[in-house]
Amino acid sequence: MNNAKGRWTIGIGACAMTAVLLFAVVAIGVGPAVADDAQDARQLVERAHLTFESFSTDSNLGGNLRGLVNKARGVLIYPQVFRGAFIFGGSGGSGVLLVRDTASGKWSGPAFYTIGEVSFGLQVGADASEVVLVALTDRGVTALLATSGKLGANASVAVGPLGAGLTGATANISADIVSYSRNKGLYAGLSLEGAVVAVREDLNTAYYGRAVTPGQILIQREVSNPHAAGLIEALVKVAGGS
Repeated sequence: MNNAKGRWTIGIGACAMTAVLLFAVVAIGVGPAVADDAQDARQLVERAHLTFESFSTDSNLGGNLRGLVNKARGVLIYPQVFRGAFIFGGSGGSGVLLVRDTASGKWSGPAFYTIGEVSFGLQVGADASEVVLVALTDRGVTALLATSGKLGANASVAVGPLGAGLTGATANISADIVSYSRNKGLYAGLSLEGAVVAVREDLNTAYYGRAVTPGQILIQREVSNPHAAGLIEALVKVAGGS
């Protein structure tokens, strides 16, 4: 009887956590109607550009991020990921994904995504971080391309090495995706295992003028936007290619 009660309690708790997680992702991905989604999309691309340049040129990374981007298949940039907690914790933000073609070396995108995560426990506080995810394998890119997927479920995720003199450490990374984060100007390891990444269809539609999937943007390359030229040039400068 006690075991049954325990299983019932655990089941209710799991359902509650699932509901909270789904609510967080939906709230981030949908949100209230925005007067000008196109302007929001453009501003997100511009902020992603600033975040990537800041990460790639900061000496605190010791060349680690630059070394990874040089062999990356894709880069997902979140200029601002909010995290707040009071017993239940949650995080979320919007970002852009760009993918590099292995044959030509050319970058395509961006496609717009959200990220969301919830946790439970005795916790309180709130902050905001910048996050850069580097996909090193086709498997990592495929996981990010999904309409909605949990990091770590279909592709392994590792925290990027930090600090000067660790440039060589990038050669030993075997994960599909590597994450870097910065909070209040300081770099720190951030585990995103279990975080849910989902497509922002509203921003994709607004930015390209018609409904398009991440596959159409990043793989088939059916659409492009000259506004993204600065961000793409920043990636080319760090990663090489054309």
